[in-house]
Amino acid sequence: MFSRRWWWTTLIVLAAIAVMVRLGFWQLDRLAQRKSANTHLRSMQAAPVLSLSEDALSQDLTSMEYRGVTATGWYDFDYQVAIRNQVWTQSWGDDPGYALLTPLILDNGQGILVERGWIPAENTTPETWQQFDEAGIISVKGIIRLPMEKPEMGSVKDPTLAPGQIRLDFWNLVNIERLQKQIPYPLLPVYIQQSPETSQASMLNRSIPVPDLSDGPHLGFALMWFFFATLVLFGYPVYLRKQER
Repeated sequence: MFSRRWWWTTLIVLAAIAVMVRLGFWQLDRLAQRKSANTHLRSMQAAPVLSLSEDALSQDLTSMEYRGVTATGWYDFDYQVAIRNQVWTQSWGDDPGYALLTPLILDNGQGILVERGWIPAENTTPETWQQFDEAGIISVKGIIRLPMEKPEMGSVKDPTLAPGQIRLDFWNLVNIERLQKQIPYPLLPVYIQQSPETSQASMLNRSIPVPDLSDGPHLGFALMWFFFATLVLFGYPVYLRKQER
């Protein structure tokens, strides 16, 4: 195995075994992280609905994604934006469109963004969004969601403002840090995804996502890498003996 003829090959094989073992343990780490995240998510789903009163605003809302929440205030449609690449699933397929994201002003003057629902793709200007306005004091029910600074897949980010441009009406991501730059009052670090209502008077289509609480493929991938490492570890000496014969 370590003769002059084979020692470079042996080093490569040992390095490959080490890499495969490391990949196996990495997948086990990913599995542990996913189980921990799922446990936390289940606890948020089982937690009582949080009312965004003054006491609740002092809590760490960023640790409460998917927890049920209620908030009361009035919508500021002057700073409403639309999120691109949203679809509404029908029996015949997916309809493209946007999700309206509107600041809700709370009693203390702070705002929280609310994803109010889906609108069809033909609503390409802010003027057409007025048909979906909801005036007066509004009580919103939904779940807490975390903002995104970069897309989960791909690299399509929101463009920066051009010289003289003060705002963007269409966004790819709910990036609260960047949205704050075009909204004159402080925003909470999370947003609300509004849930459907049984007596729906709104023209908006609403749905709540169902998160995947499975363990994922990590255990299978870990076993696969450990199997490959074992196969090479015991198969390489057998291969050398055959070559020497």
